[in-house]
Amino acid sequence: MTTGRKLLLRPIRPDDAERLRTAFQALTPEEVRFRFFHPIKELSPDLARSLSQLDPARAFALVVTECLPPAQARIGAVGRVAIDSDRRDAEFALTVGAELRGFGLGRYLLQRLIEWCRKKRLTSIYGRIMSDNDAMLHIARRLGFALRPDADAPGVLLARRALSGAAHRAPPPAPTR
Repeated sequence: MTTGRKLLLRPIRPDDAERLRTAFQALTPEEVRFRFFHPIKELSPDLARSLSQLDPARAFALVVTECLPPAQARIGAVGRVAIDSDRRDAEFALTVGAELRGFGLGRYLLQRLIEWCRKKRLTSIYGRIMSDNDAMLHIARRLGFALRPDADAPGVLLARRALSGAAHRAPPPAPTR
């Protein structure tokens, strides 16, 4: 239970690569499958570096850590979005570790990613969700994403939400403990 701990939401930094690798080790096999769509035993140093060193014009990622000195702070959740080559749409991905699940962080992270995409004046945001990932499907539905089967991947749903013409509302306050 995380009640009473203070959490920090911040953009990912290049020095988060090793913290991402450590956070990956704490994920269950199901959490890894939900995020990467197949089993992965470890997050390689190269992949961790590429996930933590983003081109700010094309990608954005937020991490949730404990409010501790950087050397002690563990990453418990990550939300990221990357603009497609057409520069009109962006793909999102979320991971919320079991320790932080059930507090609304997934929804909050996705709302922040939506706002970033709106500021970039993108047309839509989309993500691929395993059909048995009930928590993520619930979040997507609540945030107005349309869901349809992904023709390229059995057992995967494509969640898409239009951004143009949508009301520009501020994200709700961060979840409290």
